[in-house]
Amino acid sequence: MYDIIGDIHGCFYEFVQLTEKLGYVWEGDTPIHPNGRKLAFVGDLADRGPQSLRVIDTVIALVQQNKAVYVPGNHCDKLYRFFLGRNVQITHGLETTVAEWEQADEKTKARLRTQFMTLYEHAPLYAVLDGGKLIVAHAGIRADYIGKFHQKVKTFVLYGDITGEKHPDGSPVRRDWAKHYRGDALIVYGHTPVKKPRWLNNTVNIDTGCVFGGQLTALRYPEMETVSVSSTMPYVAEKFRSFD
Repeated sequence: MYDIIGDIHGCFYEFVQLTEKLGYVWEGDTPIHPNGRKLAFVGDLADRGPQSLRVIDTVIALVQQNKAVYVPGNHCDKLYRFFLGRNVQITHGLETTVAEWEQADEKTKARLRTQFMTLYEHAPLYAVLDGGKLIVAHAGIRADYIGKFHQKVKTFVLYGDITGEKHPDGSPVRRDWAKHYRGDALIVYGHTPVKKPRWLNNTVNIDTGCVFGGQLTALRYPEMETVSVSSTMPYVAEKFRSFD
């Protein structure tokens, strides 16, 4: 039994609210479900929101205790490369996480860097759960990519089915891969903010744009129910994509 949570992007307050609404009880710094349900995260824990480090810390603790499944998103990948010392642009939300991290004391900075890098390095590119009936992938995955892990799969899973073109705001243009999905596994993903959970061809996008003033959403599996809480962040209408 899983509760799969969409892109949190540093919205720790809403994360706490959502887990409590799902029946989790916070013991110290981690949410525990009395019936043994397990959290799963579609990636993009950090950036743009106000408390990225608290979200990261919580997910690290949950994964260490084997109480959660985590797959990385493109923002996780960029933060990892920043911690590696690569020449990444500190833009598109990363600047908020870096600012938080730089304000921490040296011991905390070293711990967070090491623990996040370990989390990322040990995370599956996408999670195959419930005997292959359920797949959690940040931006989704094509049916013919399931079971494969080459560079094209990584690009797809992190960024979606990108065309190489850009929207006016600089974000990449993505094809609507879910329209063509015909696989047997349920694909649960995020990455592209939508106003409400989007079900299509045995896929569901649960990134409902919390950091842009929408909602933070979870899918309860196998119940196939979505549960959401409203965002406290300012609403940014142009950040939501519509494929319909």
